Amino acid sequence: MIAVAAPSALLNAGPGWGVRLVGIAVVVTFMVSYALFRDWERFGPLLLRHPTLLAADTLFGALLLVSAGPDTTLAYVSVCTPLLAGLIYGWRGAAVFASLQGVILLLVHATLDNPHTEPAETLILPGLCVIAGAVGSSLRKLMLHLGEATRALAAVRARLAVTEAVDAERARLAREMHDSVAKTLHGVALAADGLACSAGAARMDPALVKRQAELVARSARRAAAESRELLTDLRREGEPGREVDVLAELEDAVRAFGARRGAPVTYRRTDEGGAGGGLPSVPPAVARQLLSITEEAMENAHRHARAARVDVRAGVRCGVLTVGVRDDGTGLPGLPAAPDLDRLRRSGHFGLVGMAERAASVGARVSFGRGERGRGTEVRVEWPLASRRTEAGHDR
Repeated sequence: MIAVAAPSALLNAGPGWGVRLVGIAVVVTFMVSYALFRDWERFGPLLLRHPTLLAADTLFGALLLVSAGPDTTLAYVSVCTPLLAGLIYGWRGAAVFASLQGVILLLVHATLDNPHTEPAETLILPGLCVIAGAVGSSLRKLMLHLGEATRALAAVRARLAVTEAVDAERARLAREMHDSVAKTLHGVALAADGLACSAGAARMDPALVKRQAELVARSARRAAAESRELLTDLRREGEPGREVDVLAELEDAVRAFGARRGAPVTYRRTDEGGAGGGLPSVPPAVARQLLSITEEAMENAHRHARAARVDVRAGVRCGVLTVGVRDDGTGLPGLPAAPDLDRLRRSGHFGLVGMAERAASVGARVSFGRGERGRGTEVRVEWPLASRRTEAGHDR
């Protein structure tokens, strides 16, 4: 609008300094408006701190308005000044600049040599300035309320996210404790009960008491070792960029379980490329969950299913890392239907629930089925290698 009204302002200006002043006013007002429009984030705070800048811009625009006349497009541009003042300064600023702009418009009409407008027409633009200032002030209030509501919503979402994170961490620690230290401590308690019964018997057998005391000591050391392993694994999961050869660790875990429990457990690789297949390393979080699911499945087969043999198979086929634990025990009640995890959770059987939660936490899928020839149970975990890049991004 300033550019369109500039020719009329220059033609109506007096010769000499009149033309120069109007030309300076055109350049200054146009450049200031353009700078504010293009880089408001930079100049907006400056305008907020110094209202005199807007007043100076208004006075420069008044020079153009006096020269061009109130019947040009520039007169309607003046309505934007109280609107902007209401947006950035509130109702007080809107009132000040609406009054200032209205006085300028009335003075411009008063300077006309032959006014042809009625008083009502003369008051239209000053009235529009008052209305524009009120609209700007109202919009400011609405935007402030919207900003407060947005901040309150962001705060609520942040609190919910923190609560969910705390709940998830509690559930994860509960799984870790259930699958390691809690079971070993339960074994320590049973061994201590046996030791107390043997020591309190009428005819105490020193050799038996010694063996039971050694069992308690070994179990306590095992609980301490599992606690250290748990802390080490939890810290290892937070190391960015670190990856784990999960199949090698699975083999070590199966060997350690067989030695500790004295149970016949076998391990075999089923890679597409054989034992020397090129399986990429996986993030520590994924390795930790796969190892924990495998150890829980072996523990359940040995302790609850009374299995005579446990077979562990692991490898990559068709881009999917698969770990299967198969036993020849009594089998899982309710198969072949999927276990009711909610019912198991309510009844306090957290082993299968923990397996499902662990698998879901890393994007894997766990399934429960019958073993070979319909005997025993098979626990199968499948993790697509396409998730490897996503998990690595989460670790970082």
